[in-house]
Amino acid sequence: MVHPLFDLTGRVALVTGAAQNMGRAAAVALAEIGADLLIADLNEAGLLETAALIRQQGRHVLPVVCNVWDEAQIRALYTQLDQTFGQIDVAVNIPGGNVLGHPEEISVEHLLQMLQSTLVSKFISCQEAGRRMLARGKGSILNMSSIGGVRTLGRGNFAYSIAQAGVAQMTRELSLEWADRGVRVNAIAPAQITNPTFELRMEKTPGLRERFLRGIPMGRLGLPDDIKGLVIFLASDASAFTTGAVIGLDGGNLAMGANATIGRQEA
Repeated sequence: MVHPLFDLTGRVALVTGAAQNMGRAAAVALAEIGADLLIADLNEAGLLETAALIRQQGRHVLPVVCNVWDEAQIRALYTQLDQTFGQIDVAVNIPGGNVLGHPEEISVEHLLQMLQSTLVSKFISCQEAGRRMLARGKGSILNMSSIGGVRTLGRGNFAYSIAQAGVAQMTRELSLEWADRGVRVNAIAPAQITNPTFELRMEKTPGLRERFLRGIPMGRLGLPDDIKGLVIFLASDASAFTTGAVIGLDGGNLAMGANATIGRQEA
């Protein structure tokens, strides 16, 4: 039995980047607690697999192949939502981009690409969702940021970190703008979460997995399903008094200071 605070029966959620990894996990989690969904991604095959998992929960789902980095396609996505469901209660904005490049070397076009794919695209979705939620006087928006939006990463993540910091600050600004009108806006800041592409990168780069693990006190990398609990909490009435939060999904990374050691140590 689902506790009433977590029950999303009769509500509608939109999840972008839902074809795989954390986007899929977020969409399935919302279906598991009762939501109907519009899910979007460029990966049609993966999107249809996610839709099948949602239908197994007995929920209505509309999969839409969409480039969620393109303004016109994002806005069209919300038009389809209106036509199919007539409401939106939860919006989960997952995708972002990252192309490594050191600040003394990258072009302005590189920086603008990262800002467009990670920050601007999420703003457009927040704007479309926010307009509809404000009209109804309620709703919850979740933005995917990163530990790189809270602390520096180095290693060529310059443009990525700037864009993710923008997502975190956009989330806080929107939360203040809309707090007294019933719309909550929060963000999730993951550390390294495993997926097939990331696993391949670590296999090809000696010592990379170990370097990441040194920064995670829990001693493991994240799994896509680790996002489920936070998504359920932030989307539901269980977080009715929570807005403007940027919550780490990081195994303790953000709490770990530069001089910290993991585990029980002598003082």
